[in-house]
Amino acid sequence: MLGAPGSGKGTQARRLGEHFEVAHLSTGEMLRAEIAAGTPLGREVKDIVAAGDLVPDDIVERLVHDRVLEASRHGGYVLDGFPRTIHQAVAAYDIAKEADATVHAVVHLYVPEDELLTRLLGRGEARLDDDALTIRHRLEVYHERTEPLINYYEGRGVLATIDGRQQVDDVFTTILERLREYAPAD
Repeated sequence: MLGAPGSGKGTQARRLGEHFEVAHLSTGEMLRAEIAAGTPLGREVKDIVAAGDLVPDDIVERLVHDRVLEASRHGGYVLDGFPRTIHQAVAAYDIAKEADATVHAVVHLYVPEDELLTRLLGRGEARLDDDALTIRHRLEVYHERTEPLINYYEGRGVLATIDGRQQVDDVFTTILERLREYAPAD
């Protein structure tokens, strides 16, 4: 899943995982769990996450590596929040090769920035990193570091861009329709 903060990636990734009966691997949830548990990793990334910055590539790659391999052995996975940089995309490809898995599609949820701001500000106290200043910073980071993945995956022929402004159920239906285009022949 690819999209700006507030685009609905988590909601749709969770639904896709349930629909296809595969693991939903959310790096955001993993990191927030590490922070809440006070683990060494959680303490290391707490301030980074709170500031709205991206956690360094090597940390995120270590966090997802074994989980992706395990999920591959059990039918597959939906990645949510990984990759977020070109470097992570290359690492994700290497992990997929290691797992003898194939990336069938990358779903890009497009939502205009004014709606993203409305959505994120509406979440209120739901997340540590959801104050107005941090939200704007997260969107800047997305544009700078994550948005280049759109061209990267488009160039690989695996990008399905979906209008994320639709109702949640309509977004999901559209995703399923578009994923049929990317389904393996077997």
